[in-house]
Amino acid sequence: MQERDYYSSQLIVGVVGVLELTHFDDEGRARMVDVSGKQASFREAKARGTVYVNSDTFGLIMRKEMKKGDVLAVAQIAGIMAAKHASDLIPMCHPIALTAAEMEFVPDSERNAIDIIAMVRCKGETGVEMEALTAVSAAALTIYDMCKAVQKDIEIGNIKLLRKTGGSSGEYVADK
Repeated sequence: MQERDYYSSQLIVGVVGVLELTHFDDEGRARMVDVSGKQASFREAKARGTVYVNSDTFGLIMRKEMKKGDVLAVAQIAGIMAAKHASDLIPMCHPIALTAAEMEFVPDSERNAIDIIAMVRCKGETGVEMEALTAVSAAALTIYDMCKAVQKDIEIGNIKLLRKTGGSSGEYVADK
């Protein structure tokens, strides 16, 4: 194989064989994958993440006493808006006409944590995994933003895809 520099590399050769990188053209330049030949199908993705706060902050959130307002209500709107704008933030992400975006918040007083779950649906040529992950991320960052005046060491973590359906790769369910 001819040696190429990192940015113009189009092929990765490894133990499993040759893998073509779909987001690079023949000259090694970034491109958005053409999905126009794909069949539109129902697609759904579910993602999760967690925000960890201290017990005082957790109480303020649950009692809706944070000075900036109802933290979870604002985070819910932020998550839905983020899902609708994932392609504005992620360079190779296709703009998708979403048919549904839902946010769920599961407070856990034992861990002083708020688990965030996003579910996104569409009928289209490409999946909605990035939209679900972006929704969780934006909701988590919104919680941080609304609480940073009372706590600076808030932690955000465990953001992952839980499930996805539709498309040629079929269904994916994450290990617990």
